[in-house]
Amino acid sequence: MLKKFYKIIIIPYTLFLLYLMFLGMGRTQYEDNLLTVAPVISTINFIKGCISWKDIIMIVAGNVVMFIPFGFLGWIFPRCKELKSLLFSFISAITIVEALQYFTRMGIFEVDDIILNTFGVFLGWMICRFLENKFPRFVF
Repeated sequence: MLKKFYKIIIIPYTLFLLYLMFLGMGRTQYEDNLLTVAPVISTINFIKGCISWKDIIMIVAGNVVMFIPFGFLGWIFPRCKELKSLLFSFISAITIVEALQYFTRMGIFEVDDIILNTFGVFLGWMICRFLENKFPRFVF
């Protein structure tokens, strides 16, 4: 039951995330191509310069939580049930998306985003395994 719902919702969800990453939240095109490649430093600088805890939670936690559903991709692509394959596929895809943000100047290529998004996928994978083990009849 849960798998069927997931298969229906993941494509619109992915399109919604892509919209947010390129056009949402008042994004405009930057004048220059921007990138931050020093892991963790841009997130720390963002937190230091942020006035509101709400903004910190929305951006930092959002970069994790919004990607949890991709940890369930093994339900659609059997080879993604294995964590190594899932992470390799996801990191490849999210790096392409970050590069597109860079080249279109509709965002910043940030290594921290890749790290946080990948952590979200890992959490999703852990949740998926838990659900499959604890509630097998509900999942299938």
